[in-house]
Amino acid sequence: MNDQPEQSPAPDGSRDHIKSFGWSVFLIFALIVIDQTVKIWVETYMEYHQQIDLLPVFALFRTHNTGVAFSMLSDLGPGALTLMSLAISAFVLWLLWRTPRDHGVARLGYMMIIAGAIGNLIDRATLGYVVDYFLFHTENWSFAVFNLADSFITIGAALAVLQEVLIWRASTRPQP
Repeated sequence: MNDQPEQSPAPDGSRDHIKSFGWSVFLIFALIVIDQTVKIWVETYMEYHQQIDLLPVFALFRTHNTGVAFSMLSDLGPGALTLMSLAISAFVLWLLWRTPRDHGVARLGYMMIIAGAIGNLIDRATLGYVVDYFLFHTENWSFAVFNLADSFITIGAALAVLQEVLIWRASTRPQP
């Protein structure tokens, strides 16, 4: 008796796999377009450090980030961060290609990670910084300002982990 869940075969370049991958690339492109459209709007219509309160705890706040999350690694400069983003995007694209179609949660997560990484990569390559604009805050506290691409990366990573939890749970269930 095999205790492992049945896995889909590795991608073989079949027409179905290529078609599925094509739809994945289309979704990645659509998410990048949405991210870049919002960033262009923010750069065009908001002054630097302008805050537009939308809710008591949520505002649009235009700022620039020369690093990665929470401005970490900002000393590396846009060139090194661009190379790092390209390497991460290529690796996650490879993971997407290798992930079976029935692991849809992970595939969606990988698509979101790639879209977010490329969205921020475009900013770094064209502007030298990443445009950030979402701000959660209270009177005495605020979270780091972030953008839609950052949200894609975070949600995508959570979805990839969720897929692994689902696989693990399926493997621990007693077989009938």
